[in-house]
Amino acid sequence: MLKKALVTGSSGGIGRAIALKLASQGFDIAFHYNRSAEAASKASEEAATYGVKAIALQADVTNPDQAKSLVENAAKELGGLSVVVNNVGNFLYKLTSETSVEEWQEVLDSNLNATFYITQAALPHLKAANWGRIVNFACASAQNLVARQKDTGYIIAKTGIIIYTKSLAQELITDNITANVVSPGVVENSIGLEETTPKLPTKRPATLEEMSNAVCFFISPEADYITGQILEVSGGWKL
Repeated sequence: MLKKALVTGSSGGIGRAIALKLASQGFDIAFHYNRSAEAASKASEEAATYGVKAIALQADVTNPDQAKSLVENAAKELGGLSVVVNNVGNFLYKLTSETSVEEWQEVLDSNLNATFYITQAALPHLKAANWGRIVNFACASAQNLVARQKDTGYIIAKTGIIIYTKSLAQELITDNITANVVSPGVVENSIGLEETTPKLPTKRPATLEEMSNAVCFFISPEADYITGQILEVSGGWKL
């Protein structure tokens, strides 16, 4: 099994935790950043302490050409690619009627389109490895088609990611590639924790470790027969 992974948005937060967890399991890792070069470099240095190859690569993944270059550079530097984790995606909390065209486009680009660009570019490498894992990020309750007042574009993007992932899962199973979704609720690095945490059934947010554990389960051999699935890490929030 080829153990080479690209994790987008991995200079900090959930992405960093995932990449470091994979490094601890023997994966060579490509850390991705857009603006946080120093943080990505430090994260890759930490990953290297596990005895794996770790690199930091810059790209604006909302740009299809840059997204493709990121994937190609990661595969070239690591000697192949078998795992892609799409973690990038900006949040927008604003009344639907007051959302500008630019804001709408940005939230779709950073979530849905970036996931598409990276994954499509990575597929030839995953197929060449004869084993692959795609893990995409949605959010808690994105599969529920209900009205939204202030995060409509964001939820539309995340629901699109779920449909895209399920479509890939069905298509790629004969290539020994699985595609699954992790859907976070409120996480320890989320904005507005003081206001949101008391509303959670658990009365606490998810930890970064819990998020990385969910991703790593889908990547593990134990999940060989699992594809097209959504794993909510939300502590019962928005059920």
